[in-house]
Order: sequence, then C-alpha cells, then structure tokens
Amino acid sequence: MGVSGSGKSTLGALLARQFNCAFLEGDDFHAPDAVAKMRAGQPLDDEDRWPWLDRLGAAVARAVASRGVVVAACSALRRSYRERLRAAVAPAPIRFILLDACHDELARRLAGRSGHYMPASLLDSQLSTLERPDADEAVFTLDAAASPERLCEMTCAWLAQVRWPA
Repeated sequence: MGVSGSGKSTLGALLARQFNCAFLEGDDFHAPDAVAKMRAGQPLDDEDRWPWLDRLGAAVARAVASRGVVVAACSALRRSYRERLRAAVAPAPIRFILLDACHDELARRLAGRSGHYMPASLLDSQLSTLERPDADEAVFTLDAAASPERLCEMTCAWLAQVRWPA
C-alpha cells in the first residue's frame, strides 16, 4: 500500500515471484470513468473508490480461495479502505505493507514515469488522503527509498515473524 509512485507494483511483483503466487495490480480494477477522472487530474473520492475496492477485494478473495496466497498492490490510503479489503478476504488473513517516501522522492518518481494515467499533479491529493496506519492495524512500514530487492527481503523477514491466525 501507499501513494502513487511509492513502488507498490514493483515490490508486489517481486513478492509474488518470491511466493510463487498471483500478483494483482490494483490499478487494473479501476472503472474506466475513474481512470478518465484521474487522467484529467481530478482526484477520486470515496464514491469512486468503493466499487474499485470491492472489485479488488473480490479478486483477492478468489485468488486466496484457489491458491491460498496472493499479493496485491493497492493504495489503501484510508483505514476504512483497508478494513473493506480485510472484510472482503475474511476469514483469510491479510497483511499490509506501507511503502513510505517523502514528497520530493515521490514527485521525482512520478515525473520520470511514462505511460501511466496517474499524473504527478494528484500526488498532494493522495498524500492528504493517506491515513497512516495506527499500531492496532499491524501494518509494516518500509522506507520506499530502499532498493526493491531489499524491500522484498525485509517484507519476507517480517512475514516470517507475523502471527497468523489458524
């Protein structure tokens, strides 16, 4: 999880290879009108996000039911969004990793990215929407400035120590 440009897709793909499982790119679950809205520089609101989260949550639940594990990249900016995803997958456990980076680093990454509908002009909107996880959410926060390989190593080490429900 994290704002655009934080490296969610890169880390997600690495983790999926590590765990030999499916990788779901959250961007692929946006409705065409939501993509058009973002492409036009308009931030999404909750009414845009709920159906997207429901589609992604259902896909995660299906993948977990058929394969046991899946990795998904999703901004999951608000606690309520994370809770909605948890509810979609329940009773299977879900874990979130927040990729955190400073504004300047994120802006640099977005400026250098081509072929994506999310313009750099929406970065401030995403950062203002982001609700940093509370301690009771057990979200693992990583500095997105680390290399993708190092982020993958740290995530795997954290997941190996996490208590998973039976």
